[in-house]
Order: sequence, then structure tokens, then C-alpha cells
Amino acid sequence: MTRPALRLIPGRSGPPAGAGGTHTAADRALADAVARGDRVAMEALTKRCLPMVYGLAQRLLRDSGEAEDAAQDVFIKVWRKISGYDPERAKLETWIGRITLNTCYDRLRKRREAPFEHGEAPDAPDLNADAEQALGASQAASRVRAAVAALPERQRAALELRHFQGLSQAEAADILEISEEAVESLLARARRTLKTALLDDAAHMIGALSDARGGGA
Repeated sequence: MTRPALRLIPGRSGPPAGAGGTHTAADRALADAVARGDRVAMEALTKRCLPMVYGLAQRLLRDSGEAEDAAQDVFIKVWRKISGYDPERAKLETWIGRITLNTCYDRLRKRREAPFEHGEAPDAPDLNADAEQALGASQAASRVRAAVAALPERQRAALELRHFQGLSQAEAADILEISEEAVESLLARARRTLKTALLDDAAHMIGALSDARGGGA
């Protein structure tokens, strides 16, 4: 089967094809066309789901390059498994979201088993003056990203699906294969952790600033 090259598409994933029986029929028709190797259908499915796949992979893997590789892996699996997709059981976004989660969890598991390739730690980034200045200008955003990245995998996934991809509680629950109540619990724990981390970070910065001013008096 000829596979279209993946091209990252900014923004959120496209809206579902409809509700109830409408989305079921539309998803079945699209999946059947993809299974037949219809290039137009494959590109339509990629455009519809790639933002969600890449966004979730980037949030979980915390590396844009690896997220791109993971997205490639996900769609290769989709092309191979699409003939077995059942629209009566899940929307296409839900089905592909589950494949994305499992692909990312596999990569994270391998990363934990072999944290550094060839047994060497990665080199520290080489920041020139312009990069350092840009980094200083975006410190607040960096702290938020770091706090989110430090969350447990399931909490990061719930945040990505609900707040960054804009999925409903029910859709996120379907992808995570847990109840809506469990999704809300993950989100609540994530929010508490982020609030504590960011407040602690702010207090540390204020303390450091006070010390610096005192030292310069």
C-alpha cells in the first residue's frame, strides 16, 4: 500500500464527522477507503488526526524529533490495522488515540531501560547569546512546560487530550480506556501538582531576588 508522507499540521485535530450513526457511517466509509489504499482517503485521515497524534506524542515524549518519529510509527500501524477497525466500538480519533498512547508508552519504556544510547549522556545544548536572550524572555513558559513534563504519564496524557486537544471528557476517557470520573481525577491531581510546583518556583525566584537586592545594598 502506498503511504502518503506525514506533514505536521498546526492546530487541533479536526472535528468528528458527526454524531451517533452519522459519525459511524462516515468513519466506516473513510476506514474502508483507507484499507483499499485510496490515497485521498489516507491524506484526509492524516489531516484529521495528525495534530492530535503529534500533540499527544510531543506531550508524553517531551522531544519534538521523537514525537515526529512516533507519529510516523502510529500511522504505519494505522495503515496496517485499519481493516480491523470497528466504528461501532470507537470513533476513528479514539481508536488512533489509543494506538498513539501505546506507541508512546512503548517508547518511554524503552527509554527507561536504555536511558542513553551507547551508554553516554547527551551533550548539553550549545546556546549562543541570541538563544540565551530568547530563553530568558520565555522563562515563564519554560517553567510551565517543565512542570507539565514532570507530571506522571497518565496525567500528561489527560491534560493533552482535554486542554490542548480540546476533546470532551468522554472522548478523553475512551482514548485512555478509563471512566470519565478517572479522567477528572487525573486532571485534578495534575492541576494540584502544577499549582504547587509553580507556586514553589515563584517563591524561590522571589527569595533569590530578595537575596540579590540585599547583597547589593
